[in-house]
Amino acid sequence: FVDGHYRPKEMWREAGGAAFNPGNYYYVGGNSKFYGAVLIRYRREDFSAMQHYGGVSPAWPFSYEEFEPWYSKAEQLFRVRGVLGEDPTEPFHSIPYPFGPVPDEPPIARARAELKGLGLHPASLPLGVDIDAWLKDGKTGWDAFPNTGTGKVDAQTGPLTAALTDRNIRLETGAHVEYLEASSDARTIDAVHYRQNGALKKATPKLVILSAGAVNSAVILLRSPSPSSKGGGNGLANRSDQVGRNFMNHNSSAMLAIDPRRRNTSVYQKTLMLNDYYLSDGKGGRPLGNVQLLGKIDGHILRANVRLAPKFALDFMAGHAVDWYLMCEDLPDPESRIMVDGKDIVMQWRRSNMQSLDGLTKVMRENFRACGYPIVLSRPFDKRTPSHQCGTVKMGDDPATSPLDPFCRSFDHKNLFVVDAGFLPNSAAVNPALSIAAQALRVADHIRKSELA
Repeated sequence: FVDGHYRPKEMWREAGGAAFNPGNYYYVGGNSKFYGAVLIRYRREDFSAMQHYGGVSPAWPFSYEEFEPWYSKAEQLFRVRGVLGEDPTEPFHSIPYPFGPVPDEPPIARARAELKGLGLHPASLPLGVDIDAWLKDGKTGWDAFPNTGTGKVDAQTGPLTAALTDRNIRLETGAHVEYLEASSDARTIDAVHYRQNGALKKATPKLVILSAGAVNSAVILLRSPSPSSKGGGNGLANRSDQVGRNFMNHNSSAMLAIDPRRRNTSVYQKTLMLNDYYLSDGKGGRPLGNVQLLGKIDGHILRANVRLAPKFALDFMAGHAVDWYLMCEDLPDPESRIMVDGKDIVMQWRRSNMQSLDGLTKVMRENFRACGYPIVLSRPFDKRTPSHQCGTVKMGDDPATSPLDPFCRSFDHKNLFVVDAGFLPNSAAVNPALSIAAQALRVADHIRKSELA
C-alpha cells in the first residue's frame, strides 16, 4: 500500500491537465482481484427514477422484477454468503443466498449490537468470500488485498475459471486492445486490433463483446476510427454522442470510529452494513446512502494516506478504530466524462449530490458517538479510486440518447455488445459488482438465443 506495488504503471489526466495514478488494475480478473467482494443487489427503488438532493437518478429501461432471476443466478455463480430478513430495504429474492453469512468477529458483533441499541437495522453484508479458505492462506482481510488463492470469488476464480473448462474458450493474456474497426457501412464491427508482446495483431470475430471496464471501454470506442456515416468522427457506437459521458463513481468517505479504551482485534472486519438512510435521511427527507464496513485498516494503510504522522500514532489509531465506508449516489451528468487526448486518458469528473454525503457523514458521526466512540474521523475518497466507475456507455430505449439497448447491444453496430459497468444508467448507492454480473448473464442468454441458436 505504501509503495503502490500493485497500482498500474500508467497515468491519467484531469481535464485541467494534472496527472494522477489511478487505482485501475490490469491483472486477469481486473479490478475484482482487489475488490471487497460485496455482492449486493440494487434496491427495487433504484430501478425507478428517484429524486435526490442533487437531482434525479434515472430509471432503468426494465424493472427489478424482470432482472431479479439474473440476480439469483449471479449469486449462485459467485457463491454469495448472506442472509435475508435483516435489512428493511432488501428487495424480493426468489431463492435464498446459497450460503449463510460470513460471521462477525467479536468487535464487530459488539458494533452490531451498539447500532441495534440505537434502533437501527445493521445487516450482514452479502459476500463472495469463503472465509475458511481465505484465512487458510493468511490472516488478512480481503478488501483491497490481492486474491492469489480461491478464498475470494472474483471474476477470475468464479466465472472465468468455470468458462475455461470449455475447450472452445481460450484466454489471451498480455494483450492491449488499441481500437475496433467498423465495416465500410458502419453496421458491424469487422475487426479488433490489439498489441501483444510488442506485435500488432487482428481478430475478426462474428461478435464483439467489449468488457474493459467503464473507463477503458469508453476509451477504446472513442479511439476507434468512425466511418463518416456514423458517430461524426466521435469514435464508434457514438451516434448519441454519449460514449464517455455520464461518468459516475460514487461519492464516498472512509470513517474511523475510534475508542481509545477498546482495541479492535478484527482480522477481516468487513461483515456489516446499514441501509437505514438509503431511501431517506431518516426524517422524511431525500436519500443519503449506504454504510458498510471497510476491511480492517492498519498503520501501513494509514501511512499511505497520512505520510507525516508518526507510525506509532497511526498504529494506535488503527488498532482502536472500527473502519467504515460511507457511499452515496453520484448522479449522471453529460459533462462528467472520460475523454481521450492522443494516448492519454482524460477524466473530467464533476461530482454531484454531495449534500447526501454531507448528510450521511453528519448522522453517522452522531450515531457512532452515541455508540461510545468519542473520536470519529472521516475523509472522502478522490479520483484516484475509480473502483465503482460506471455509466460511460449507458443502456436505454432511445438510440438518440443511449449508445446501448437494454441488452447492451450497440444501436449503431449490431454485432457489438458492451458489458461492464459502463452500461449502468445510474450508480445507486451500493457496490455495482453483482448488478454487472447479473446483466452479463442476462445478455449472454440473449446472445445465445438471438445470435447462436
